[in-house]
Order: sequence, then structure tokens, then C-alpha cells
Amino acid sequence: MHPRPFAISDPDRPAIILPATDQTVTYGQLEAAANRGAHLLRALGCVRGDGIALLMDNEAAIFELSWAAQRIGLYLTSISTKLSAADIAYILRDSGARILVASDRLASLAQAALAEADGVQGYLVDAEVGPLKNWSASVARYPDTPVPNESAGTDMLYSSGTTGRPKGVKPPLPEGPLDAQTALEGMGTALYGMGQDCIYLSTSPLYHAAPLRWAMTIHRLGGTVVVMDRFDAEDSLALIERYRITHATWVPTHFVRLLKLPEDVRARYDHGSLKAVIHAAAPCPVPVKQAMIDWWGPIVHEYYSGTECCGITALSSPEWLSRPGSVGRAVLGRVRIVGENGQEVAPGDTGDVFFSDGPTFTYHNDPDKTAAAHNDRGWATLGDVGHLDADGYLFLTDRRSFMIISGGVNIYPQEIENCLITHPQVADVAVIGVPDEEMGENILAIVQPAESVDGDAALTEELTRFVRTALGGVKTPRAFVFRADLPREPTGKLMKRRLIDEYRAPAATMRG
Repeated sequence: MHPRPFAISDPDRPAIILPATDQTVTYGQLEAAANRGAHLLRALGCVRGDGIALLMDNEAAIFELSWAAQRIGLYLTSISTKLSAADIAYILRDSGARILVASDRLASLAQAALAEADGVQGYLVDAEVGPLKNWSASVARYPDTPVPNESAGTDMLYSSGTTGRPKGVKPPLPEGPLDAQTALEGMGTALYGMGQDCIYLSTSPLYHAAPLRWAMTIHRLGGTVVVMDRFDAEDSLALIERYRITHATWVPTHFVRLLKLPEDVRARYDHGSLKAVIHAAAPCPVPVKQAMIDWWGPIVHEYYSGTECCGITALSSPEWLSRPGSVGRAVLGRVRIVGENGQEVAPGDTGDVFFSDGPTFTYHNDPDKTAAAHNDRGWATLGDVGHLDADGYLFLTDRRSFMIISGGVNIYPQEIENCLITHPQVADVAVIGVPDEEMGENILAIVQPAESVDGDAALTEELTRFVRTALGGVKTPRAFVFRADLPREPTGKLMKRRLIDEYRAPAATMRG
């Protein structure tokens, strides 16, 4: 499907609702804006295979530009607004973007980035500052009818860069018509019942891969996208009630924050309109997911994939309840678990998680990273470790790069984090390995205490006892550090690499 038929048959149908500004964009308005944008991009010299970049907050223009690029065969790169000017300039150069469009409030950041990215034309959505032109004024001069010779484009998004620079994931351009079904569209209809009556809550920044892709999938199906400008746990409950939300996507951190709301706040809002809630981005601790199912019912779905989208696994609540901790069976590609000798291992044995028979991708301008993400049979990996059960359900252990080797024993931080986050005195936690002369590495837990809880020796003793009872001595952190907050992306994704760099540095101190 595609938003155009809905713009023709029902132009007043809401396509986008922005509660923070009380703005609604209809399908007719979205179609007109996308067509005008396509005409302007063509006038600026963009041809199929070229790229444009967006540096935007969660506003309507991000969809108008995304659909403009999609219908003239362009690669769309949406860039995190949290990056430095140097990193934005790197992405502009690396992606080969010809044009950058930024939110008005980001004018200074955009100018600084463009100063290091020669040849990129800059625009602001509704303003003109220095060399940055006004996109809205420029596009208004063009017709709202389709451009000739339309062809399908796609995104070229950058990973969050847990190791080194962000990596640009470049899939092949689609060869089919504009309305050819996408993998997410197939998942949305078959697994989650998405369709024209879908009212979808987008909880995360649209510059990330999954939020933008899911929102555009809803537009393909004719539904309405309700966009939060930023995530707030109670606000999300209020929006579910106000707009009668039927579908929403989340990350486990969102669930943790929802569950830590006071009981009377959680009970204040009606969530009876929900038909399917979908989470991804990181493994969800078993007690957290169980609590969400107990609260919202067996409508909690999960999938595992990545920006690379080389494969996808998925499972429903009933499947998860019979296999707690699983992230599902393959619905795109085929899961392969590979041991250290490069051969597939038996069900139940742990190894590197690969996908075969899925979509292809490359890391743009980085053949070494592309090669490192594939084995000699062409199977692709996202860098995770896990195992399959006898029925083909995947269980993730952790990311390979985060594994701690202490006294010759492989320890995966995720298991310890999943344990600690369930403690009522813990608001957030990360576990990393730090150098140790005797053991090679030791386990360090970096903890954000819950509100009004002191990070002191008593809390260290309590958490040590808690982990030892649950997981045993080998997996118990040898040290705890307490801090006011942990670095997370606005999606909730933990920036663990930043913590590793900080606490593995020679001058790092560990107090707790």
C-alpha cells in the first residue's frame, strides 16, 4: 500500500497528530506536501540514487520530506539531533547527501555541520538563517501533483555507533512500484492486525530506524500516527486514553518507567483501546515483560532485528509465556547459531547469531565492516550471542562486544542488568567489565538509585546480596558505582560504549 490512495479516497483522514502542538495533518495535506517536495528536490538536481539528510525534531515536516524522497528514488538519511556538529558533518560526507533540511531550532548546529561538509545545500523548515534557506517558502512555489517518472526510494540510516563512528546501512533501492509491500507492512498486518483503523502511538525520536519505519508503515496502511515530542511515562498513558490508541511501539526502558509509576497513576488511565503493543531495540527482562502482560493483557508482542534489517524474529505473548526470555522465531530470513569454529551448533548451544536468506545490506564506504558482519557463507550478524531451542525460538545472551572474561569465565552483563533493574531501589543500571590484574576483568555495576534512595555502603551491601542470591557469586559485581543518571539515547537505548570508555580509563575511580 501507499498513502496516496488514502489521500484520494479520504483526503480529510488524519495522517499525523502532534499532541504537543495540537497539530493535525491529513492525508490530503501529506500527499500535497510530499508532491511539492518531490518537485523541489528534482529542481535541485536530485536523481534516483542520490541522498538527502534530515536533522529534525519530531515534527510533521519529517514525514513530508520522507515521503517526497520515497517517491523519486532517493536515499533518506535521518540524523540524530543529539550528535555533535563534527559527527553530523561526518554523516553528511559519508552518505553523500546533497541536501540537509533541519528543524528551525537547530539552525546553529546545522550551520556548524555544513561548514565541514562542502557541497551540501542547507534548509530550515520554516526559517531562513545565514546560508540556510526556508524549505517551506521554497516548496510552496511547486505544484501539488505527482512528479513524472516516479520511482521508489528507501532509507539509508546510521547505526547508533556503539563501537566507533556510526555505520551507514545502505540497502539496494527498491525496483518495484511505490506501493510494493515492505517487510514491516507484512509484519504489521499479519502479526499485529494493523490497518486503516489503526491509531498508532510513536513514542521515540523519528531519527531512529524503527520509529520512522513503523510510522511510515502506518501511513502505507492508512492509519493515524500520534507522535510524542519526547517520551514521558504518564503522558504516554494519557495519550493512549485521549486518542484511543490501538497500536504502539516501545523499548524495554519505557516499560520499566511505566511500571515504576505509582500504582494510582497507572490505574488512572484507560488502556482498553490497545490491540497490540510491540517492543524491540533491546532484550526485555523477564519480570518486566511478565508485569506488562499482567497489566495490559496478552497483547504484548516482541521482535528482534536491527537497522541492517538482515532478518527479523518475532513472537506473541502466548508464545513468550511458554518460553520466557525468547525473542521469537524468524519471520524474515533464517536464524543460524555459529560456534567459534565457524560451524552451526546444536539447539541449546550458545554461539554468534547470524541470519541467512534475508535482505542484503552493506555498510556504506566501509568494506571491512561489511566483511566483518558476514561469514564465509554470506550470513549476516548484528553482533549478538544467543541460542535456539528445539523449536527454533531464539534466546539472546548479550552483545559479543560487551562480554566480560573474568578468571577465564565468560560473563554476559545483560543477565546481571536484568536482575538488578528489578530491585525496587534501582532506577537504572549498566554492567561492564573493568581491568583487573589477577582476574583479567572484574564486574562493575553502575547504578542510578531510585528517587530518594542514597547510593551508599548499605545499598552496595543490599545489591550485592540480591545478585548473589539470584545469580551466584561468579556473576555478582565486585564493585558498585552510584550516579544521578546513565547516558541513554532518547529511545532509551543505553550508550554503554560511553560508560566503558569512562570507567576503563586509567584515571577512573570506583566508589560505592
